[in-house]
Amino acid sequence: MKPVTEYEDYRIYMQDYYNERKRTSSFSWREFTRASGFTSPTYLKLVCEGKTRLSPQGAEKVGTAMGLVGFELEYFKSMITFCHAKTDQERKAAYEAMLELASNNKVRIVDGDAFKYFESWVHPVVRELAPVMPGATPGDIAKRCCQNVSAAEIRDSLDLMLRVGLLKKNGDTYVQADKHLKGMTSAVSVALRYMHQEMAHFAEEAIIRFTPSERNFTGLTMGVSAEDYKKILQELDACRKKVAQIALNSRGTERVYRLNLQLFPLTWKEDKSNVE
Repeated sequence: MKPVTEYEDYRIYMQDYYNERKRTSSFSWREFTRASGFTSPTYLKLVCEGKTRLSPQGAEKVGTAMGLVGFELEYFKSMITFCHAKTDQERKAAYEAMLELASNNKVRIVDGDAFKYFESWVHPVVRELAPVMPGATPGDIAKRCCQNVSAAEIRDSLDLMLRVGLLKKNGDTYVQADKHLKGMTSAVSVALRYMHQEMAHFAEEAIIRFTPSERNFTGLTMGVSAEDYKKILQELDACRKKVAQIALNSRGTERVYRLNLQLFPLTWKEDKSNVE
């Protein structure tokens, strides 16, 4: 069975634990529940099915029953906090606690690097900026950023990208590596939403902060069908890829830009349930 640090959903971990025990013995939900100190014989089965949840006290008992101790038990409890969090901010904090536990014990988390990269605007900006500033110190790079960022944050960003292979160092020059981070877990989705929020805030500031010659804002309010909405998404995706190709073939980098393609509803769908 995989280590607990390779999971981000405690229910899946519990189900895998049960399946593994069941595969090699006559283990039952009743036995699992009793070992965890609960009276209902189907309680943990219902937890794994998502029909109920573990409390903090229950997390301690179930984790112990599965043989988790030390940081693995703490990770399991943090994983439960992550799964039960109601907001992205709470989920982000819980996942960061999971990352810290794993890091302190020299263990890697699946998609942990992707989460760290996508959770902050700093990393993609530094990845573009560092290669065109040979010999620059983290402080020099920080000064080129429009948003406030410390030299220490830049240094941490550079260390992260060197470690995961997004940048390579050749003498005093950074070079972009032909590698992209992709994450499939819900934690990465949380990090991406968090970064999108940051970028949307920066876009709002840019309306006042920069002259029209330095930024471009256009908009279109329209009514469309669900079918046409899908067609618009295809056009936006094609446009994004074309812009990316232009940037890839650019002869040099004078500034780092962010392109936000934003298409969002301003009204709710029509409720047709009451239409006769």
